[in-house]
Amino acid sequence: MAIQKFTGPEYGKVSAFLQITDVLLIAGSLWLTSLLYELPWVRQYTIVLVWTISMFLLVVHFSEIYRAWRGSLLRGRELLRLMGAWFTVVLTLLILAYTTKTTSEYSRRLFLTWFVITPLVLVVWRGWLQIFLGEMRKRGWNVRTVAIVGASELGAHLANTILESPWMGLRPLGFYDARRPSGVRPLHGGPIGVLGNLDALIKHAHEGRIDMVYIALPMRAETRIGELIAKLSDTTVSVYLVPDFFMFDLLHASWGNVGDLPVVSISETPFYGVDGFVKRLEDISLSGLFLLLVAIPMIIIAIGVKLSSPGPIIFRQHRYGLRGNRISVWKFRTMTVSESDATVVQAKKNDPRVTRIGAFLRRTSLDELPQLINVLEGKMSLVGPRPHAVAHNEQYRKQVDRYMLRHKVKPGITGLAQVNGWRGETDTLDKMQMRIKFDLAYIQNWSLYLDLKIIYQTMFKVISDRNAY
Repeated sequence: MAIQKFTGPEYGKVSAFLQITDVLLIAGSLWLTSLLYELPWVRQYTIVLVWTISMFLLVVHFSEIYRAWRGSLLRGRELLRLMGAWFTVVLTLLILAYTTKTTSEYSRRLFLTWFVITPLVLVVWRGWLQIFLGEMRKRGWNVRTVAIVGASELGAHLANTILESPWMGLRPLGFYDARRPSGVRPLHGGPIGVLGNLDALIKHAHEGRIDMVYIALPMRAETRIGELIAKLSDTTVSVYLVPDFFMFDLLHASWGNVGDLPVVSISETPFYGVDGFVKRLEDISLSGLFLLLVAIPMIIIAIGVKLSSPGPIIFRQHRYGLRGNRISVWKFRTMTVSESDATVVQAKKNDPRVTRIGAFLRRTSLDELPQLINVLEGKMSLVGPRPHAVAHNEQYRKQVDRYMLRHKVKPGITGLAQVNGWRGETDTLDKMQMRIKFDLAYIQNWSLYLDLKIIYQTMFKVISDRNAY
C-alpha cells in the first residue's frame, strides 16, 4: 500500500542528495577505472563525463528515480529503471561516437569497464543507503509523529502498515475521528488509541505534538476533508491524503499529472517509459536466441505438418492484441480444417479434427514456435496473457468482468495463467474467470524477474501438462 505522495522539502533534499552522489559515483568510477588501467586523464574523458552526467540526469528525471524513500521500499522495478537509464545513456554515447568517427580516440577497455561497473555501483549504493536509513530510523533517528484521521478499516490498514515497517521512521500517535469515542483500538502489532475528535487534532497540531497527518476518510467526505485541510493550514504539520481506493480493483495504479492536476490511474499498462524499453529488449533478445536454437526442429516440424495432411504449414488466425487491435498470430497447423474467426470451436480431448502430428505438437506446445516471429515483429511478447480467438473474445468480454483489461499489454506465447495450470480448453465460465484473474495479476505485478520465472516454468510445464489437446 502506497501511503505517501512525496513532495515538498523532504523530496527536494533527498532528490538533490541522490543527484549529487550519482554524479560523484559516475565521475569517480571513470577516474578509478583510469587509475586501474594506468591511463592518463585526457581532455576527451572530461568531455565524455560531462555529456554522460548531463544525459543521465535528464533521463532519470523522467523515471521517478529521485524520490524520497520514507514510506516506500526500493523495489526491483526502480532498480531496473536505473539500469535502463544508464543503458540508454551508454547507447546514446556509442551512437554519437560512431557517427562522429571518434571511437579511436578513446580506450575501449577503459570505457567498456566503466559502462559495466557504474550501474552496479549505483545500485549497490542505493540499496546500502536505504538499509542504513532504515536501521537508523528503527533506532529512533529522524522519526516523525503521525496522526491518522479516520478510525476506519482504511485507517487501521494504514496504522498496521506503519507499525509493521519501523524502517520508515513513522510513529503513529493515534486516531482522530469525530464519529468515534476516545479509547483503545486493538491492532496487529500494538494498540493505537482513538485520541479524540477533529478539534482535538487541531489543538494537538498547534501544540506541536504532531509532525504529519494522514487523512484516511472515505472519498464521499470531501466537504469534511476540505474543512480539515483548511484548519490544518494554520499549523506547521505535513498533511497527506490517503485516497479510499479499496472500492476499486486497481490494475497497476500510479500517480500522474494532467497539467498541474494530480491524477491516479485505476487501470494502466506497466510498460511505459523505461519498463517498456526493458520489456521489448527482453523480447527481442530472448526470441532471437530461441529462434536460433529451434531453427532445425522447426524445419523438421514444417516437413511433418506438410506430409501429415493437405493444407498449409502455417495456420494464421486473427487475435486481439495490444489495445484490442487485431493481429495475425502464427502457429503450425495441427488440424485438418482452418476455421474462420466467427466460427471457432475449441479443440477437445480426442478431437477428430486434430492430425496425428498435430496432437503431439499441441500437447508439447511446439505448434506455437512460429509465434517467436510474432514476438520479433512486435505484435506479441514472450510472456503475457494468451491471445484468444476473436469469437471467444467477443463472447467472454460480455461475461467476465474486466476481461478487456488483459489487452493493456501485448499477448504472450506463455503467461502466468498457463504455468499455474489454466491452459487448454475453457469449456466453463469458471475456467475463463480464473485465467483472466491470473492475467490481470501478471499485469499488476509485472517484473523482469517474473517474466524469466514464467519462461523457466513453461519449459517444464509443457512436458507434464495434460490440459492441452
